Amino acid sequence: MSNKKTRVKVELTRRDFLTVAGAALGSVAAAQFLTTGPLSPFSQLKQSQLEGVTETGHGAATGEYHWGMVINLDTCIGCEYCMRACSAINDVAPDKPWNIVVEEKSSTGSTFYFSRPCLHCQNAPCVEVCPVGATYHRDDGLVVMDYDRCIGCRYCQVACPYDARKFNWEKRTDVNPYVPTYGTPEVERRPRGVVEKCTFCIHRIDAGLRSGLIPGESPSATPACVNICPVGARVFGNLKDPESPVSKVLAANPTIRLREELGAEPSVYYIPPKEGL
Repeated sequence: MSNKKTRVKVELTRRDFLTVAGAALGSVAAAQFLTTGPLSPFSQLKQSQLEGVTETGHGAATGEYHWGMVINLDTCIGCEYCMRACSAINDVAPDKPWNIVVEEKSSTGSTFYFSRPCLHCQNAPCVEVCPVGATYHRDDGLVVMDYDRCIGCRYCQVACPYDARKFNWEKRTDVNPYVPTYGTPEVERRPRGVVEKCTFCIHRIDAGLRSGLIPGESPSATPACVNICPVGARVFGNLKDPESPVSKVLAANPTIRLREELGAEPSVYYIPPKEGL
């Protein structure tokens, strides 16, 4: 386990914020979701349902699938394998991780580890503010990027309440430090001047479905972060299928969603630590 945990927070300067947010503030959606502070403190987490939850509202997921994830904060040991595997498989820059792992203290003083991918919100503010449709919903609920269409305005980055998006300021020439130990790249590096984020390993999902595999159950069709977790802290699958592993975990456990009061409808749920938040 790394002694120094990855800590990623929103670090927009006043100039950055005013430059990027100026046009975005003209949108009602942006006005509702924009934040200027760091990642939401756990006091702002809202419990979904005390005795477990069955996903019924699927928002943008109009097709057969709605991909979602449950992360067990009581089980996570903070090993950062999820972050490293994600960075290897998706060839992510080490200083711009798509997955983060942060050490936190509960109200009782006990330590737990919070990890965060893109939450693939069904009422995603990033989608609402993009002026060119470069970030959009698929009918399976995933929020995806069209790098050819992206103009680098970063409106989406500012509008995201979860700091889940990263901007490529320069063309990358670095050697990925997580390759090959944690995997080898399965997608191309993104170009300079675009925003990128976690995709739930969309390339694996699509290839798996074409081959008749079940994402969340077949490893080759499942996000790298889920496969590598040594303690099973992440569960992935189709929220529309009550028999899927992720739906069964949701139904059996109390869960929370990050900044749920904003109405973004994240597709990632958290099982809180037993000691409380």
